Amino acid sequence: MELGSHIKEHRKELGLSQDDLAERIYVSRQTISNWECGRTYPDVQSLLLLSNVFGATVDSLIKGDVETMAQVMDAAVKKYNNLSTVAVVSAAAFLLLGIWGAFQYEWGWGEHTIPTVVFALASLFVMLIAFANLERLKKQHDLATYREVLAFSRGEHVDRDTPAGQHAREMKPWKKGVINSLKIILGAAVGGAIGIGIGMLIKMLA
Repeated sequence: MELGSHIKEHRKELGLSQDDLAERIYVSRQTISNWECGRTYPDVQSLLLLSNVFGATVDSLIKGDVETMAQVMDAAVKKYNNLSTVAVVSAAAFLLLGIWGAFQYEWGWGEHTIPTVVFALASLFVMLIAFANLERLKKQHDLATYREVLAFSRGEHVDRDTPAGQHAREMKPWKKGVINSLKIILGAAVGGAIGIGIGMLIKMLA
């Protein structure tokens, strides 16, 4: 993988740290590290910014790596889309099972509630695993906003130089974790409330 070594060589020639270079091309330091180690590749816009910073042509930076870059990026996009599908399906299953479980509880079908809860917890576990892997991919490719994720999933240019992107990158990891946890709890609460509401409504109409 020559691109990573080219980036590292040019960066050191200019006396730049990974943080310095990251600031100039609007990505995180971890992204620069991933590029230099060959774990991920920069997109077209990042390559253009790198060429401007280094005073080198894009061709000289990616020489010998064009085919590999395309394969790696295609594989990453495919993996992200597959994980997104799993996350959405498992989240929908968790919500529906939550509604059904609450409905069963409201109608006093206690013996039927336990299997529903087990399946709901299994769906939750699958969803959490999928989201964890999605977050890992987002970190590797420096994706911080929905717009960036959407562009990446379509194989399009990712514009990271936006106010929303900068704000998301400045957010502390623990804050992101709290927000994601609250979303999951809210989803479970909504599912349960809907199930109980449906059960009560049917009882009133029966």
